[in-house]
Amino acid sequence: MSRVAPPRGFASDEFEARLEKAQARMRREGLTSLLLTREAEVRYFSGFTTPFWQSPTRPWFLLVPLRGKPIAVIPEIGVAAMRRGWVDDIRSWPAPRPEDDGLSLLVETLRETGAERGRVGVPMGPETQLRMPLADYYRLEAALPTTEFVDATGLIRALRLLKSDAEIARIAHVCALAGEAFAAVPRLAATGQPLAEVFRAFRIDLLRRRVDDVPYLVGGAGPGGYADVISPPGDRALGAGDVLMMDTGAVYDGYFCDFDRNYAVERADAAAHRAYATLYRATDAGFAAARPGARCADVFHAMRTVIEDAGYDVGDVGRMGHGLGMQLTEWPSLTATDRTVLAPGMVLTLEPGLSLGACCGMVHEENLVIREDGAEWLTCRAPDELPVLA
Repeated sequence: MSRVAPPRGFASDEFEARLEKAQARMRREGLTSLLLTREAEVRYFSGFTTPFWQSPTRPWFLLVPLRGKPIAVIPEIGVAAMRRGWVDDIRSWPAPRPEDDGLSLLVETLRETGAERGRVGVPMGPETQLRMPLADYYRLEAALPTTEFVDATGLIRALRLLKSDAEIARIAHVCALAGEAFAAVPRLAATGQPLAEVFRAFRIDLLRRRVDDVPYLVGGAGPGGYADVISPPGDRALGAGDVLMMDTGAVYDGYFCDFDRNYAVERADAAAHRAYATLYRATDAGFAAARPGARCADVFHAMRTVIEDAGYDVGDVGRMGHGLGMQLTEWPSLTATDRTVLAPGMVLTLEPGLSLGACCGMVHEENLVIREDGAEWLTCRAPDELPVLA
């Protein structure tokens, strides 16, 4: 079907709002600047979009000062692309230069932002990474002995937890495109077809529907269920009675969807239908529990209760959903202990799963956004009965 895509890129007021919120929190926490090295955070504050992050050779730095716009300290190869974004102050060096790969330029810029006798926030907690050589980070600390480098995970997490309407529109759009591709699976998959071939055809179909990329596509198939849901597909042929699951993280304009669909091949036994129906009810329970003021643990317990009341074991995967946005998985996690309070603008996956014994299980996943009056689906809901591929 024809679909109007959100315009690519963000208006200046989107970045201004992000910066204003960041600097307000920085003032409260006594930070002179933020040092960001990871693709998601650099893009969040600059609009800089490139697949060149796949190359680990060069480090990239973005400084968010207490006053004024962000400053990019990046390899010369990225200057032209960075200029197309929101950042005006772009400083570069001819990378790669291992003996000084932007480090002296970074130190100089940090000094300009008042960091020499201040506090610099660096994301250091769970689900963050430092994308620069560790030896260079130690040299950075040695070059600024009176600077205090502190953990800014909480600040970054608070900013990115709540999505703007423009961000949510991108996630909704890629969810819709992936939903159309899932609806077409009966035309792509058949008994006797190697699993890898099914996944390849699905990926091609997604790209034809104008997603930008399909960096995540996993799943499994087996009699009545499947065991491994994170490995690339193999060449095992689909057989009658198999349950096929496909889980995709497709991207549009830098934002992910992340959901799956299950299909029975030719037929499904009563156990497979019952497991599927249980996960459908568990997802409904999670959706009903996902309201402003509730906690992630409340949503987890709502789904787990349905599954366990039906006589199933939830297994030991550890969570039943997570945040979603610029990355396939973001904060928070839907676990038994996550006390994060849900608020309007949060985008989540619901991902209940159950064990069907030692050999296999089943999992279902949908995407939603928290609104003022409750949850709203971003995915077009899966069929309420396990679909059967002829």
